[in-house]
Amino acid sequence: MVRRTRPVRTCVGCRQRASVHELLRFTAVGDEGGYALRPDPDRRLPGRGAHLHPDPACLALAQRRRAFGRALRIGGVPDTDGLARHIEASTLTSGHPDRARVASKVGRPT
Repeated sequence: MVRRTRPVRTCVGCRQRASVHELLRFTAVGDEGGYALRPDPDRRLPGRGAHLHPDPACLALAQRRRAFGRALRIGGVPDTDGLARHIEASTLTSGHPDRARVASKVGRPT
């Protein structure tokens, strides 16, 4: 029997590698005002995507590091409101996120 390895991606917030099933994929959708980040939990949206732990701490780290533009290869600062709302909603329904993973990096000056 052949064992297949699961795909592994890097979180743009905490920079830890994890299985794609643990991370939330998101893409940038452009409009006349710039780019907005759109969550893609089904991993079906077209275009370049990036991955993030569904944790508000990882989102805050990625915003502070300005990692979204580099990960998606877009210019400017994208609107993260839609992504933040999705992460908050998923955090409320699934309980508390695992904050120990990024607790050492939150609040550290860059």
